Amino acid sequence: MWLLRIAAALPFTASIWRKTFGSSSEKLERTVFGIRFPNPVGLAAGFDKDGRYIHAMQQLGFGFIEVGTVTPVAQPGNPKPRLFRLPADQALINRMGFNNLGTQALANRLKYRPKNLIIGGNIGKNKNTPNENATDDYLSSFETLFPFVDYFAVNVSSPNTPGLRALQEKEPLLHLLQALQSANRVKPNPKPILLKIAPDLTHEQLDDIIDVVRLTQLDGVIATNTTMSRDNLTTDAGHVESIGAGGLSGAPMRASSTAVIHYLHKKTQGRLPIIGVGGIGTPDDAIEKLKAGASLVQIYTGMVYYGPHLARDINKMILEEGW
Repeated sequence: MWLLRIAAALPFTASIWRKTFGSSSEKLERTVFGIRFPNPVGLAAGFDKDGRYIHAMQQLGFGFIEVGTVTPVAQPGNPKPRLFRLPADQALINRMGFNNLGTQALANRLKYRPKNLIIGGNIGKNKNTPNENATDDYLSSFETLFPFVDYFAVNVSSPNTPGLRALQEKEPLLHLLQALQSANRVKPNPKPILLKIAPDLTHEQLDDIIDVVRLTQLDGVIATNTTMSRDNLTTDAGHVESIGAGGLSGAPMRASSTAVIHYLHKKTQGRLPIIGVGGIGTPDDAIEKLKAGASLVQIYTGMVYYGPHLARDINKMILEEGW
């Protein structure tokens, strides 16, 4: 990433990168929750938490980049090591713990964002903030980032902040999202707000999510975050156990993520915009998400194993198959 950032800053090299990885076609453009995306392939949150690499990642053909998860106050995250590869499964386990430099530092960096790049801001709560005060953290980040991002993603589904997933329960989630929407609606030009959910929810919990989205008039859902499940891994079980806690991402969660997308799409009769993320390691995986009902897709772990041309290859297949 350090080398890519240097290369992207040099006009000649940046031009080569754009020609190699770029995807420019009107057929790729999508208008979702009021935003016109140049193509439907985005970089998922977590890869560039502090917005350090947005200029560089734009050269790899992404239609949008989601920065964060960011918290109001800078925090170091969990002790290292906290990120582990499972090559046999093309998966990662992470327990980063929302390590970031804080919302204000991100806002300062986004003042110099590329003008033609769609950027989402993924917001969460600080580890030491009790759940009963979590809304204050989300509102603080919302206000700080509002001038600098195109949409917001509310992260209540990371498994690496103690107690965070309890905010997915109906009552606390309703309270949080109503507060954010109230702050949003008084703005001259409100921004789309999306909810990022876990892949481990039951159908009953997903029904509650749909009800909360309807009641708060949320703009969409990001499905899904990492999973706590360790099912169907080929990596030695003892090695996996030695790694310990953390969210699993990559190929093993492709099916569960797609199932959540399909369920939400069917239950809402296609009226709920969905960003599909989870287990997209090939262009075919991305097409699967679109067929299940996603309007846009995001990648992260897949790029680690497939390579930096994954976004380009997905866009190429979308064009070839008419998606």
